[in-house]
Amino acid sequence: MSITKQYLEKGRDIISTVERQESIIQEVAQLFAKSILNGRMVHLFGSGHSRIMVEEMWPRYGSFPGFNPIVELSLSFHNLVVGANGQRQAMFLENVSGLAARILRNFDTSPLDTALIISSSGCNVVPIEMAEEFQQRNIKVVALVSSQHLEGSTSKRADGKKLTDFADYVLDTGAPLGDAMIYLDGLDSPVSPGSTLGGVLIINSIKAELANILHKSGKSPKVLSSGKIVGEERAKELFESAYDEHAHLMAKLYENVGSQK
Repeated sequence: MSITKQYLEKGRDIISTVERQESIIQEVAQLFAKSILNGRMVHLFGSGHSRIMVEEMWPRYGSFPGFNPIVELSLSFHNLVVGANGQRQAMFLENVSGLAARILRNFDTSPLDTALIISSSGCNVVPIEMAEEFQQRNIKVVALVSSQHLEGSTSKRADGKKLTDFADYVLDTGAPLGDAMIYLDGLDSPVSPGSTLGGVLIINSIKAELANILHKSGKSPKVLSSGKIVGEERAKELFESAYDEHAHLMAKLYENVGSQK
């Protein structure tokens, strides 16, 4: 079997893993829909390459307002690799206790909000503490992890707790321990990860289920769409109205920051 076919075969296994989670994907979509229908937001967080899943949810073509993408550049800016703002610093910072609380200090959250925390291993400190902070605010948490990688990894927290210990719902990307899926003769380290593939499938399944719920509830989402599909004027109208809606939702997260409730 060729290398490409090997990867595609592993990808089919991941699709099967996602397919088996259809019912929980639908439950999560219902959970997120309640937040959006109540005029609140779904908070998204991922450090490192888990940032990819945050941006896959919003904003991009085929997505819509209702999400607060919390992307910290200090934890997810990989372009320079080494030197100032390099990967070593990012990997160090995602295990600094207390950083999650400082990030969330910026937002006036509500128990009507919900949260999606993405981490393949579920073992780095900042994503774990982010989930813990949300739960302390009575916000339901969905964790997106790679179950095999999580189970085979050791938490960086002193108490050994992992992301799934602070999650109300858990979704699995289906990626293997170590993430990479292809072994080559004579090379002891596998290549080509699978968590992004599984994560994108789950994110977009949730997105589609959620859009259907909103549409049927009379709140049709303002979907960022290509002019090649809806026409250039309609596409422009959708982009502007979607960004305006996002701004109005974000304003709610700032209006009472620091005030005593």
